[in-house]
Amino acid sequence: MARVTLSVIKADVGGFVGHSGVHEELLTKARDTLAQKGKDLLIDFFVTHVGDDIELIMTHQRGVDDTGIHRLAWDTFVECTGVAKKLKLYGAGQDLLADTFSGNVKGMGPGVAEMEFEERPSEPVVIFMADKTEPGAWNFPLYKMFADPFNTAGLVIDPKMHLGFDFEVHDLIQHKKVIFHCPEEIYDLLVFIGAPGRYCVKAVYSRTLGGEICACSTTQRLNLMAGRYVGKDDPVLIVRAQSGMPAVGEVLEPFAHPHLVAGWMRGSHYGPLMPSAMDDSCPTRFDGPPRVVALGFQLAGGKLVGPQDFFKDRAFDEARRLANQIADYMRSLGPFEPHRLPLDELEYTTMPDVMKKLKDRFMPLE
Repeated sequence: MARVTLSVIKADVGGFVGHSGVHEELLTKARDTLAQKGKDLLIDFFVTHVGDDIELIMTHQRGVDDTGIHRLAWDTFVECTGVAKKLKLYGAGQDLLADTFSGNVKGMGPGVAEMEFEERPSEPVVIFMADKTEPGAWNFPLYKMFADPFNTAGLVIDPKMHLGFDFEVHDLIQHKKVIFHCPEEIYDLLVFIGAPGRYCVKAVYSRTLGGEICACSTTQRLNLMAGRYVGKDDPVLIVRAQSGMPAVGEVLEPFAHPHLVAGWMRGSHYGPLMPSAMDDSCPTRFDGPPRVVALGFQLAGGKLVGPQDFFKDRAFDEARRLANQIADYMRSLGPFEPHRLPLDELEYTTMPDVMKKLKDRFMPLE
């Protein structure tokens, strides 16, 4: 078949209750809107949520950054916002930073991850969706999947993977990007992606398969776009698997040991990223801990066959137990770092107001 585009576009347009989940009426409205307005645009779609974020998973043949697809997503979120306001849900429309659509949802609030490719004889994809964290949360697992042979055996024993992968890294402050060729530039890569608040892995490409795209993530920062704190970014990640790319099990393996991410309570605390089944993806304790859901699909002529709810597997029980232990420790630190984010990450909360109020009380040191 012709090349297929997989688009995942998400937004928080109202939480039920608080920041914990999405009301079923919003999900129904999203499905109805995509079915009606997308019938001439989409091959297939799947609507779900993680925490208080609505996730639109769509396939089509219009390529990335298509105005029609992005308008469809925008209109869907606007329709859902209307329902959220009727139900008086918390933060109704908070991720919609503009009043009208301007051709592309990038920079307007919703998160976008898209990739276009020729469907292989078997095309397994894993879609990761997170809540209460930011785009840099994918840096660690993407490194493990595509550059760490202790995680991904295929880097050693699969001839189609042995040459390694290219990592496209975005600087979210300077709005620049750089490509790292791995494995030879792994150390250079780690210098940057070890600072996930600023540098994020946007995409990964196969060096053996002629630059074929393997993974793509959302990299928008809501606070940088809005100039104020409007909620965390709650990113998504698409990963293709098998046949010269990491096996499904290698794609999931990094989440067996939860790593610390920014974005817990009020977007201002570090916490463990807990792998969760779809039914367990509503964060409650201190509005957390941060959650990640992994849904697997087989693409067949652009149709989404699935999903497989990967983190429902009991094999991730120990990861959840460890995440809860880490959560206990981090919570014991209360308002102190390293549970609370450093001050430069709090510039969009109350910190500037407090500094302004106290500016005349700071005296020079003798």
